[in-house]
Order: sequence, then structure tokens, then C-alpha cells
Amino acid sequence: MKTEKSDQFERIAEALERLAPKKKDFPDFDEFSAFMWHKAPDYLEPVEITNAIDISLLRGIDQVSDILLNNTRQFAHGFPANNALLWGARGMGKSSLVKAVHAKINLEVCNLKIVELQRDDLGSVSRLLKVLRVLPFKFILFCDDLSFSYDDQNYKSLKAILDGGLEGRPENVLFYATSNRRHLMPRDMIENERSSSINPSEAVEEKISLSDRFGLWLGFHPCSQDEYFDIIEAYTQHYNLKIDRVELEAKATEWARTRGSRSGRVAWQFFLDLAGRHSLAIK
Repeated sequence: MKTEKSDQFERIAEALERLAPKKKDFPDFDEFSAFMWHKAPDYLEPVEITNAIDISLLRGIDQVSDILLNNTRQFAHGFPANNALLWGARGMGKSSLVKAVHAKINLEVCNLKIVELQRDDLGSVSRLLKVLRVLPFKFILFCDDLSFSYDDQNYKSLKAILDGGLEGRPENVLFYATSNRRHLMPRDMIENERSSSINPSEAVEEKISLSDRFGLWLGFHPCSQDEYFDIIEAYTQHYNLKIDRVELEAKATEWARTRGSRSGRVAWQFFLDLAGRHSLAIK
């Protein structure tokens, strides 16, 4: 026989159930090749357009491009491969390279998926790995602009991806990250922990060693003026924009001067402005 108190508990439970986020069905992995990971509730959102640039247009980074391409091809074909950290200068094509490599290899193998997750979602990565582990596809987990602040505990979850804990990292999952920092943490924070700790070397070893857990460190450096011009000229040829080379370099130089820097991103922004002025549609 129900009491008044048990009725209250049932009503509370029903109310909480209505407030709780509903689980979402996972997408059709045969139909999509790119996804965004969301938590609470956990689900993978399919991405129709991956915004990938043709890998041939990524100039000035030929060596790192070849390394990442070969590593990804090995992985897609079921052979050993390394997690990769792409670090260095802003705007030099780190995230663009990851997307371009995925697009190119996926045309060859057709079983390679990419899942982008935010740094703040790293705490839920163990749940994501359980889902991906049993699927008959290869997955690149991609975290763009990865770095950690002083009190950020998400770096512990990153180890679950790189090392895999007791279960080990799933054989069908690889992790690629981009960062402006080689060691993923501010240098002043590392120095502060080293100077204030009883055992300085052990105090920072756990956090600094995050970078060491990546098998590949691929460095991106500021481009020279010649590389800057080469990037822009590649765009003009690819999109068939006719312009005198002397005029092109003069305008490109002025654009970089107003921005105060040269990079692949600045080159692309200049080309967009140039294409607009010439009434050229970019597809």
C-alpha cells in the first residue's frame, strides 16, 4: 500500500526523469565521414561539409604534410601509426592539414572517419572510446587549439586517449591535436611549479610529459616572403584567377604589411579579397 511519502518520491523521480537529457541515437557511420562529439547527452553530430582544402594547396609545409599523410595512410590500412601533435606558428595550416589529410585518405580507403572534440569535452572521452572501440571503422579524434591552464584537469583525460588506461587505446582510434605550444602549457606556469615545488623535476614531469606521449611532433614555422607568394600564386592557379605577377606580389606585400604578419591564413584572406575584387566565385 502506497504511503503519501512514497507518492511524493515517485512524483519527484518522474519530474527528474523528464528534466534529464534524453539519449540521442548515433548517426549512420556508412553515410558520413566527419562528426562532432557532444556530451550531456552524449552523441555524435554528423558534419555534412568538412571544410577541407585540397592538400596540394598547402604550401611551405611539404615535409610535415608528407609525414602526417603517410602516418594516416598506415593507420587507415590497419598498420601501426602514431598519435600526432601539430604545434607552432599561428595560421600556418595545422588544422587545415589534418582535414586535408583525412579527406585525401578517405578517398583512398573509404573507412576513415574524423571526430572533432573540444578540450572541455576531454573528460567524456572514455565514454566516446567505448562507442568507437566496437565499430568497424578507423577514427581520428581531432582536438584543435589544444592547451591547458594552471588548474585545468582535462590533461588527465587526455592520457586516456594517448595511453588508453587498463584497456589500452582502441586499435581503431588515433588522436591528432593542434596547438600553438609545444608542451601544451604556458612556460611561466611550468617554471612557477618548478621553482615552488619540493621536488621540482617530479612536480612538472606529469604535465610536461603529455607532449612526449605523442609519437609525432610536427613543427610549423612562420613562412618566408617567397613561401607567402608561393601560397598565393597556388590559389590563383587553382581558381584560375588571371593577374600580373608583379601586381600580385605588390598587392600581397601591402596586405601583409597592413596585417603585420605573413602566414598561410593571411595569404588565404588576401586571396579572398582579391577574388572578390575580380568577381570570382570560390567553391
